[in-house]
Amino acid sequence: MLDATPLTGKHLIAGDWVGSGATFASDPVSGDAVTVCSGGAAEIDAAVQAAEEAFATYGWTDRETRAKFLEAIAEEIEARGAALTAHGSAETGLPEARLEGERGRTTGQLRMFAEHIRKGDYLDIRHDAALPDRQPLPRPDLRLIQRPLGPVGVFGASNFPLAFSTAGGDTAAALAAGCPVVYKGHPGHPATGELVAQAIAAAIEKTGMPKGTFGFVQSNTNEAGEALVQHPLIRAVGFTGSFRGGKALFDLAMSRPEPIPFFGELGSINPVFVLPGALTARAAETGTAWAGSLTMGVGQFCTNPGIVVLPQGPEGDAFREAALEALGQVGAQPMLTEGTARGYAGAVAETGKTAYRLTEVAEAPARCGLPAVFEVTGAQWLANPDLAEEMFGPAAILVRTASAEETLQIAKSFAGQLTVTLQMEEADTAEAKTLMPVLERKAGRILANGYPTGVEVADAMVHGGPFPASTNFGATSVGSLGIRRFLRPVSFQNIPAALLPEDLQQG
Repeated sequence: MLDATPLTGKHLIAGDWVGSGATFASDPVSGDAVTVCSGGAAEIDAAVQAAEEAFATYGWTDRETRAKFLEAIAEEIEARGAALTAHGSAETGLPEARLEGERGRTTGQLRMFAEHIRKGDYLDIRHDAALPDRQPLPRPDLRLIQRPLGPVGVFGASNFPLAFSTAGGDTAAALAAGCPVVYKGHPGHPATGELVAQAIAAAIEKTGMPKGTFGFVQSNTNEAGEALVQHPLIRAVGFTGSFRGGKALFDLAMSRPEPIPFFGELGSINPVFVLPGALTARAAETGTAWAGSLTMGVGQFCTNPGIVVLPQGPEGDAFREAALEALGQVGAQPMLTEGTARGYAGAVAETGKTAYRLTEVAEAPARCGLPAVFEVTGAQWLANPDLAEEMFGPAAILVRTASAEETLQIAKSFAGQLTVTLQMEEADTAEAKTLMPVLERKAGRILANGYPTGVEVADAMVHGGPFPASTNFGATSVGSLGIRRFLRPVSFQNIPAALLPEDLQQG
């Protein structure tokens, strides 16, 4: 039995753990359910009001102060490591090793942003000195710097209970920028979420940050999420989740009297193009490796390689057979939630109406997913746009093309993606060059001879892409560039030095 003693089941608002009338129970894969409060518009309002009050101080803290705060959060998360792993595994079914690795990624992101803001390059400071004698008109003194937006709303992701949730990349980037965060907890892992919120609360206390710098509201209804997006004091929103849910919230953000940026990461089918030279050199090896990427984490990654485009013929068949052999060794595994499992089963059934299924049709145990792979011709793909719908789980479609020209038409048919991958050898360079101008417009990240699952947290990473992969093609939710989502440029003209932000005074 899990130790529930540390859990309050409440919301964190202005530094206090606060209850509310309604409750809901978690639906863990194993262990006992956890009952937590379900907040609504009132709790969101209280947390946002506290965040706005905190911004008056937190938004003007120096970079070193915020860096130490981020590092303190990382330390507090590490101090709760065993409990986070136990509760996270019970709630989501993810293996303990995966959660321990994800915890390292979460603390690594926090420390990365601490170092990033210490360097100061993200401020993009610019200075045009005054030219009082310029003719025909003098030029004023102009200084530009990036400044924090204000309170930010963040939604957690079901498939990453740590790295894309309570203290995940969106929260870390916003706090690094100087923006207080109000986080709407994910109902799929409420205990894990609260433990991380406790870590942030402890870091606030340890470093003397304003109490409202971070707010945490648990909820299993739409009311809290809608209230967060529509609250007039929220200046931007970070979201990772389904297309349907994200698009509904995006529409709310755009319909506000004052629209705000909505940085939604909505999923992707992440096409993999296996070019002829790669098939000749390593068809079976590539098929086996692709199957491993497809089924990693029961396929519950937004970067899951769900489409493979490869030529018709015996070498493409060899890729297919090797992939199917590898997939045959993969048993049913629990999915993140009952809803995720139902959605996956429904998507697979729908695809089966128009595409030939290669894998055996079998009944998966409750809340579990089994691999499902389909095959269509290039002509069938182009004639049926519904095949491009994401199947969130270990499912994929092999698209068999008749020529390089048809492969190019397939590439042009894709909507926006998080990733596109080329499996190629030197002999494929000419065809790859033809594809690149198309692929660059389709995705935020283009890979060669790898697989898109596994997103490096680094300065040069882009995790985003043209719609519908994300709602803002110029942003990323992974890597140091993610801080730009929560900043805006401000120009100061002839402002006395004593009134300038500290970083401009020093500059």
